[in-house]
Amino acid sequence: MAKWKGPAIGIDLGTTSSCVGVWRNGRVEIIPNDQGNRTTPSYVAFTATEWFNGDAAKKQVAMNPVNNVFDMKRLIGRRFSDPSVQSDMKLWPFKVVAGAGDKPMVMVNYRGEEEQFSAEITSMVLTEMKEIAEAHIGSTVKNAVVTVPACFNDSQRQATRDAGAISGLNVMRVINEPTAAAIAYALRQESQQHWREERAHLRPWRPPDCHLGGEDFDNRMVNHFVQEFKRRQRMDISSDLRALRRLRIACELAKRALSSIAQTTIEIDSLYEGMDLYTTVTRARFNKLNMDLFAKCMELVEKCLHDAKMHKSSVHDVVQVGGSTRIPKVQELLQDLFNGKELHCSINPDESAAYGATVLAASLSGEDNVNVQVHDITVSRSGDRWWHDVYEGEGARTEDNSLLGKFELSGIPLVARGVPQITVCFEIDVDGILNVSVVDKVTGQSTITVTTDKGQLSKEEIEKMMQDVEEYKVHKRKMDARNALEDYVESMHIIASKLSADDKKCVEDAINWLDSNELADTDEIKGKMKDLKGICDPIL
Repeated sequence: MAKWKGPAIGIDLGTTSSCVGVWRNGRVEIIPNDQGNRTTPSYVAFTATEWFNGDAAKKQVAMNPVNNVFDMKRLIGRRFSDPSVQSDMKLWPFKVVAGAGDKPMVMVNYRGEEEQFSAEITSMVLTEMKEIAEAHIGSTVKNAVVTVPACFNDSQRQATRDAGAISGLNVMRVINEPTAAAIAYALRQESQQHWREERAHLRPWRPPDCHLGGEDFDNRMVNHFVQEFKRRQRMDISSDLRALRRLRIACELAKRALSSIAQTTIEIDSLYEGMDLYTTVTRARFNKLNMDLFAKCMELVEKCLHDAKMHKSSVHDVVQVGGSTRIPKVQELLQDLFNGKELHCSINPDESAAYGATVLAASLSGEDNVNVQVHDITVSRSGDRWWHDVYEGEGARTEDNSLLGKFELSGIPLVARGVPQITVCFEIDVDGILNVSVVDKVTGQSTITVTTDKGQLSKEEIEKMMQDVEEYKVHKRKMDARNALEDYVESMHIIASKLSADDKKCVEDAINWLDSNELADTDEIKGKMKDLKGICDPIL
């Protein structure tokens, strides 16, 4: 197993929130962000002056919905023409357009200009997790294990690796979320038996559906209350992005509350044209709105059992990943499916994937007594057609699947029809990415030229995006320093009576300096802050 030097982290790159961990002192530490939260919203917001990540972005989503981007995992590695992208676009407040090669591009207004982003958005989320870890560890982090949904196809996995590279991370391994959770539970279960001296051999299930989760439950509630508001007030809010976003936030909070209580309220003042929305939602109503989705979850579990040729009685442990596993009805149906078997909840489902990714990162980076070997299975079937096109997917027809690439056979000696013998090898690497080789058995040499159709970024594109992200980071650091100085100057007005005439002049000079030095860099701003604090801090 290859070893990477330096601190390594595990990142659960989530659709709605992300989580990061590090292995220290013989155990996993899930790292809180600067707000003290152990998970960080996977949101990026753009304004006329700067961009925000995480909690800061999500807090202003209702005020700035068209420039607040989320759900990027439902875009990454896909094509604009993909039916799922076209369907999701109807629900997002931000704009998605077709880019080169049918790549979906998010269009936002940033610093007074319209800009388009693709993988950079996901890289910004990864950058945030990287910086959270660096602040906690106290040193630069370069290596990471990143989780992806088990159903991610080849292009989605490669796009995730590209996003990691853009953020400045060396992605040691892309690991499936349920696999990571299985590692986490193996650690917890074997902790009293010195599990680290053993090797964890894991074979998790991999569900084929890549479009089922918390957002879908929220959508059902939003649609329900849009109709209820229309019925009560005779007003249709479906075209008001700000109203819809406020309603979605309220529905998400209600969904979370209903996991612990039987009834809650949704109260939104002036939702639309001055009209309020005050209503009650029960757990029974929530279950009814989503029952077909819950049933679909169980169908996927049963399909996994069938594909793995396993009977449910042979399953030793049932572990849960993701916030939606807190929903009581989901737990009830899952427990019924396994004849009352206890569900493992010893690890926070929001953190379990990051937990396992961190253990694998520790193993790959050579931490003492941590040795994990993962035996996984492929995401979907692969096949060939006419010996030149390679597809991936579960569809019965070729055109229903994803075209991974094309290859051309050349240099085959002229022989009678039926004589040439060709060996085609499909190899899945540790990241779940497919590699295809073709060999002419007569000559014993490879006779293949592969033209990939994965939509991977070139080295030049990645380097350009890395430069762009670094520019955004530099600008963000400058704005953070400027905001800190402005806040400090403002706080000085509170103690103005304690300042000498000379000190008051220094504060006024700082205000004037801010107004006349819009282009000052971060170091200049921090220098001005240091000078001002030297005067005022002793008084405070």
